[in-house]
Amino acid sequence: MSETPALRPAPGAPTPAGAAAGHPPAARSAPWPWPRTAAWLALGALAAAGLLVGGALLDGGALDSGPGGGSPGGAIRLDAVSATTPATAVGVAALCYLAAAASGRRWASWAAVPVASALPFLAEVLGVPRWTAIAAAGAVLVALGALARRGATWPQALAMVGWFGACVVALELAPRVGLALAGAALAAHAAWDAVHYRRDAVVHRSLAVWCMGLDVLLGGACLALAAAG
Repeated sequence: MSETPALRPAPGAPTPAGAAAGHPPAARSAPWPWPRTAAWLALGALAAAGLLVGGALLDGGALDSGPGGGSPGGAIRLDAVSATTPATAVGVAALCYLAAAASGRRWASWAAVPVASALPFLAEVLGVPRWTAIAAAGAVLVALGALARRGATWPQALAMVGWFGACVVALELAPRVGLALAGAALAAHAAWDAVHYRRDAVVHRSLAVWCMGLDVLLGGACLALAAAG
C-alpha cells in the first residue's frame, strides 16, 4: 500500500502559533478550571481589602475610638477613602500591563507589581506628585516598547491614557464625585483584564484574574462609599 504524502502548507500561508518552534499549537485559549480561577480571584479580592483599609488610614480615616474616646479598638473609617486610592490602583495596573507589552515578557507584569506599587510612595518621599511619576514611568515604557518595535505596546499605552486619564480627572472633582469616577474606572478595568484572560495575551493569566478580583472589589467598594457619602 502506498502512503498518502503529508500535506504541507502553501508558501506564505500562516502557521499556527508554536508550530515554527516545533511545538503543537498552544492551548492558551482554553479556560482555566474554576477552582484555579477562584483562587486567584480571592487573592485579588484580599489585596483589594488591604488597599481599601490602607487607603482609609492614609486618607485620614484613623481608628474610631467610639463614644467616650476609649482605646483605639473601633472600626476604621472607610468613609475617609478618597479618589487617590482607586486612581493609584489604576495607575499601577496600567504600568504592569505596559511593562509586559513593552518587554515582550509576560513575567514582567508580575515583576512590575512591587516596583509600580512602591513608585507612588517613593515619588512623594522625593517631593514629586505620584501622578507625575506614574505618567513618567508609563512614557519610559512606551519609549522602550517603541524602540523594541513591540506592537502590543500601543494598545496598552492607549489603555493607560484612557483609564489613568479618567482617574486624573477624578482627582480634580468634588470628593464624592471623584471617588465615584475613579472607582468606576477601576471596576471597568476588570473588563480589560477579562479580555487578556480570554485571549491569554500580553500578561500571565494569573495576573489578569488576580487583577479582576482586585478591580471589582475595590472599585465596587469605592462606588458604594461614594453613593453612601
